[in-house]
Amino acid sequence: MTTPEPSPGVAAPVTPAPGSPRGPVRDRYFDLLRALALFRVVLYHLTGWAWLPLVFPSMGVMFALAGNLMARSLKRPPTQVIRGRIRRLLPPLWVLGVVGVTGMVLQGWGPDSEGYPGWWWFHLLYWIFPFSDPPYAEGLPGIHGFVGENWAADFAGPLWYIRAYLWYVLLSPFLLKALRAMPVVTVFMPIALALAFEQGWIVLPGERFPSALTDFSTFGACWILGMAHHEGILKRLPRYIVPSVAPAIACVGLWYALNHDFGNGNDLDSMPLAQALWSFGTVLLLLHISPSWSEWPNRLRRFARPITLLNSRAVTIYLWHNICILITVTQWDRLWEFDIMWQHFSWLLESPWPVFALTWVLIGVCVVAFGWAEDLAAKRRPQLWPDGRESGGRRAGSRPSGTSG
Repeated sequence: MTTPEPSPGVAAPVTPAPGSPRGPVRDRYFDLLRALALFRVVLYHLTGWAWLPLVFPSMGVMFALAGNLMARSLKRPPTQVIRGRIRRLLPPLWVLGVVGVTGMVLQGWGPDSEGYPGWWWFHLLYWIFPFSDPPYAEGLPGIHGFVGENWAADFAGPLWYIRAYLWYVLLSPFLLKALRAMPVVTVFMPIALALAFEQGWIVLPGERFPSALTDFSTFGACWILGMAHHEGILKRLPRYIVPSVAPAIACVGLWYALNHDFGNGNDLDSMPLAQALWSFGTVLLLLHISPSWSEWPNRLRRFARPITLLNSRAVTIYLWHNICILITVTQWDRLWEFDIMWQHFSWLLESPWPVFALTWVLIGVCVVAFGWAEDLAAKRRPQLWPDGRESGGRRAGSRPSGTSG
């Protein structure tokens, strides 16, 4: 019988590796961090509030948790682990591609489109195996009253994460060996690379390859921190080291951002070095303080089912949330056409919170419609709403059945 496996980035209970400071009791805390990260990502992409990545650096957290999970998995042969991770990563992307590419082609995107003459068919291969960002059509007219203009750009926006995740997976066996041999050098190598890019000491031609290296330099240290946490390297440090060093590194990143016109339209996403430093410092602290939760604390037990759902469908939610936001905003803006609304309820129309709530409703639709791809990719029985209720008598909030590592 084939053992079902967790989706990319979804933690699962495992036997502690030798040298690991803690065992599966850490999973509840990691599930909470991942759920908060997804929640913050959706809010940020809706509002664009520059301070949100400072409150919680979602991408750094997600990469760190994925790095931790990858280090756990590498107890098995690396080729087997990489093949399994790629198998679980790509089907949700393919489902997105079938919908998105079909829509773009129907609106006139094709081999003769500007920007991809002659290379169009080759570039489509990135929708199958995203070594680089999958292409998309620019300047599409949208569908009046349903989805806004240039929807393909929003549709393809989250795909950089899939590309970056793929590269991290491929590099992980080498990173783990380097981490065990030279932990300090390996952890700080991506930040040194980010500094070299920022200062212009390294300049690479083209766009596709440099973008992959920029992502590695920005979030690679967080991925490696997750691996270091699993290996017990952070645990072996004196307890005062992390609380002393992590805030200082994060503050350097904040100082750099504030001195480079930080604000809406110019936030951490447009400052790779500041993002790298702030995410590194924050993630280091979060990993340092990780509590031992074998079960949900009483104050969090009421949120166990939604947290379980967010973890079970993390890839689906991340891939589809941008287009859900665009559709919701487009529909919400139509309310301005009614006189009674703009005359008496303009405060409601201008508020982001109703749109945020409706966006999550639409995300829920996408979970039901497309989330099965994550189950099939992980060789699990497909579920429409995997929030832990069908767990064979377990209390809500426990792992969906079949998610063994």
